[in-house]
Amino acid sequence: MTDAIRLLLVDDHTLVRQGIRSLLETQDDMEVVGEASSGHEAIAVAGDLRPDVILMDLAMPEMNGMEATRQIRTQHPKIQILALTMHSTDDYLFRALESGASGYVLKEADAGELATAVRAVHAGGAFIYPPLAKRLVEQFLLRIGSGEERSSYGSLTSREQDILRFVGDGMTNEEIAEQLVLSVHTVQTHRSNIMKKLGLHNRAQLVTYAARVGLITPGTR
Repeated sequence: MTDAIRLLLVDDHTLVRQGIRSLLETQDDMEVVGEASSGHEAIAVAGDLRPDVILMDLAMPEMNGMEATRQIRTQHPKIQILALTMHSTDDYLFRALESGASGYVLKEADAGELATAVRAVHAGGAFIYPPLAKRLVEQFLLRIGSGEERSSYGSLTSREQDILRFVGDGMTNEEIAEQLVLSVHTVQTHRSNIMKKLGLHNRAQLVTYAARVGLITPGTR
């Protein structure tokens, strides 16, 4: 399986790791190359194995998954991290994205949904478990209706809104430029303007904002 997506499973419960391994090993394009039972161990194992994607539990003793995600993404920015958790609250979702996770899936997901999420983040996209994404969109529509979001999202031009949506989907500046038939420099300028208007400072905050206002589409791009 030379072209398989190399996975690291991180969870403090052995039975949970075994169950996830069993689900993913049915996928022809995936290979579980390691496991870790804590945030500290995850950081060490990630450095040794350099997996493509880490499935990260968020609630672990000593060092939680969010801090482990933050440190791994700082040390190894090419490793993609998929948060796999039982927590369905918006707060956990946004904190995970802000920590550097590219996706968020609940442990109630079936094998097909989990595999779809892994493939999405491995390809450089963003993935939010569909029921959560649906709720975010509904909340955003309510805020739009009440005028709550008009002062921020409504301040963006239609081109800036398009670029924000593509950023939320995990596209690079080069991919956005090709999609919109623009130069990379123009896309970079638009991104800078978006961050200034929204008071944001980096890509993680852009992705989090895109999720908060319902611009990340459930599934893959």
